[in-house]
Amino acid sequence: MDEIDHAIINGLQGGLAICERPYLDAALRLGLSEDELLRRLGGLLADGVLTRIGPLFQIEKMGGAFTLAALHAEPDDYERVAERVNALPQVAHNYAREHELNMWFVLATESPDQIAQVLAQIERETGCKVFNFPKLREYFVELKLQAQAP
Repeated sequence: MDEIDHAIINGLQGGLAICERPYLDAALRLGLSEDELLRRLGGLLADGVLTRIGPLFQIEKMGGAFTLAALHAEPDDYERVAERVNALPQVAHNYAREHELNMWFVLATESPDQIAQVLAQIERETGCKVFNFPKLREYFVELKLQAQAP
């Protein structure tokens, strides 16, 4: 990554404009052409520096639901369980923890009643008890990570 890539990462964390050509707007703010910005973003995605570029939605306002869930997978069975969990389209992301509940994941469903259905499906397919930790209150924490040159 060079200084321009760092500037792109830092500059886009505040969001993209809602307009006909948001990448052109962002490119102009960064002093780049739209083509260069798109090429560089494609490279950052291909290299795994970025994993996605997209909006964050308040899914509940659209009729959907999120929940945080966890389970215990035996160490020798962890990869199989993770593969089953990650295969579900409702799993937004999944991560390992050093805890009795060693696999944590977020579910995003189109309706609140689907949460229980998906959790039950995970239990059936993995043989692991799943613990549901629904959101009780929402907090806004704006996290911006500054990319810095080495």
